[in-house]
Amino acid sequence: MAEELENKPVENKAQTEVTPEDVQNNKVFAILAYFGILVLVPIFAAKESKFARFHANQGLGLFICEVVWCIISYIITALLIHSWSFGLLTLWSLISWLVWIGFLVFAIIGIVNAAQGSTKPLPIFGKFKILK
Repeated sequence: MAEELENKPVENKAQTEVTPEDVQNNKVFAILAYFGILVLVPIFAAKESKFARFHANQGLGLFICEVVWCIISYIITALLIHSWSFGLLTLWSLISWLVWIGFLVFAIIGIVNAAQGSTKPLPIFGKFKILK
């Protein structure tokens, strides 16, 4: 396993900073980063791991977007309910569920990357660096 990690091509700058031992020892923390509020586990329990920190940053960005979407969705749903516009409410519900499925897809991509020992950034969310 260690030989496979050493022979992997460099995917980005973070990959050069991650050692095979770091990946092996902190893979579970990296995976937990994509399970909503559990992103706090690698943030506090694996502070020294660059691998877990990378995935915690990715998971935190995804989690923040999910929380913001939840607030926006709640407000729009409340406005549509009070306006008695059930046609628009149905359309909004469909859009909202599609966005949640998108968040789930991004989380699965992150989990797969973490399980494979990769530091490949998530599409869209991977550009933002929240943690140092």
